[in-house]
Amino acid sequence: MEQEIVLKKEGQGVAFLRSFIAKITPSFNKTKVLSSLKQTGITLVSILLFLALWQLGSKALYNKEANYKIEKALTERGEEAAAVERACIESGDSSCQPNTLPSPLQVWGSLQSLIADHKVITADKAAFVEKMADTNAKLIAQGKDAIVYTGRASFIDIVLTSIKTVFAGFLLALLIAVPIGIIIGLSPSLRSAFNWFIQVFKPVSPVVWYLLVFMIVKTLYIGDSSDNAFVISFISVGLCAMWATLVNTAMGVSSVDKDYINVAKVLKLGTFQKVFKVILPSSLPLIFTGLRITLSVAWMVLIAIELLAQSQGLGLFVWEEFQNGANDSNAKIIVAMFVIGIIGFLLDRIMLSVQNIVSFNKNEMA
Repeated sequence: MEQEIVLKKEGQGVAFLRSFIAKITPSFNKTKVLSSLKQTGITLVSILLFLALWQLGSKALYNKEANYKIEKALTERGEEAAAVERACIESGDSSCQPNTLPSPLQVWGSLQSLIADHKVITADKAAFVEKMADTNAKLIAQGKDAIVYTGRASFIDIVLTSIKTVFAGFLLALLIAVPIGIIIGLSPSLRSAFNWFIQVFKPVSPVVWYLLVFMIVKTLYIGDSSDNAFVISFISVGLCAMWATLVNTAMGVSSVDKDYINVAKVLKLGTFQKVFKVILPSSLPLIFTGLRITLSVAWMVLIAIELLAQSQGLGLFVWEEFQNGANDSNAKIIVAMFVIGIIGFLLDRIMLSVQNIVSFNKNEMA
């Protein structure tokens, strides 16, 4: 009797397990899983191939420059000097290493070095804040400015400064381009009137926008000793990048289905109600396409503008490392290049996600 009860319980357990497997089996799509694994495998193979080609290329360039240095020493100073030069290069001494394209391992080492440097600088900042806490409290109580840390910025701080600058420029572009795009999109006459303005200023180089903004900001802040590099940078970025949003907003507004406009007239909606309840929702797909392009352009031109404005961002970091010419400078430049590319990709994905959330058009774009 007891054996029958045990067998029944085991049978119920097996039945429950089969039922559970039956429920989850339809959601398991073998084809999709295999396709996903295949794509992942292809991606990994392409990454490994890229790293292998990079390693081979860097090694070839290293050997070429090393041979040149040895030959030059042989020609100018004789065989003994050439032997010394060869021994120095083979020893790995940084004073005589060829300064060419770094290998993937050198770039990885520079990334770790930059992260370690960030930790040191962060600790120094924390120690400074703790040391000056009482003094700053007294200064603030007296209505004076607190003493701030003025040491060098770490690589992470530099990246955050660039992100802050690009978002400030993007916000400026949005605040300028979307309202103007709506206004000229509603009126064919205004579109014709502003078309020349857009066509003339849209292709202008970021360097020229920087110079124009510098002229204006320098005059507005005349007599002010504060650093205006950030202000100049984000305004230049915004003005240079806003044109895609302006054009797409005007196009989206002008192409709204006339039936929607007629319905708004029948319902006797006011101008603002018509814009916010009918025109903007219908124009969102094109507006967000313009915003995605604007953010991408803003991130691309930011590097050149930061370099010119001497703003503590990635642009200035890359230029200073290039001028520095240290043994690890090239590797740090490659680190910055990867960081710029990855952040640009993430910014585009963020904009696409926001577009899919707020827009009725759910067709994702690659």
